[in-house]
Amino acid sequence: MNVNLMLTPLVSLIAGILILIMPRLLNYIVAIYLITIGVIGLLGMSNIHIR
Repeated sequence: MNVNLMLTPLVSLIAGILILIMPRLLNYIVAIYLITIGVIGLLGMSNIHIR
């Protein structure tokens, strides 16, 4: 059995659940997500896939 785990949908799902539970976390979650995506883009690690 081969299971591929994509990081972005998993992070999105966890963030969505946390926002439903604690809406005040929205600002922090969005900021951390954007900073992470920006750093990954700048460092050129967009080709990394977790398997």
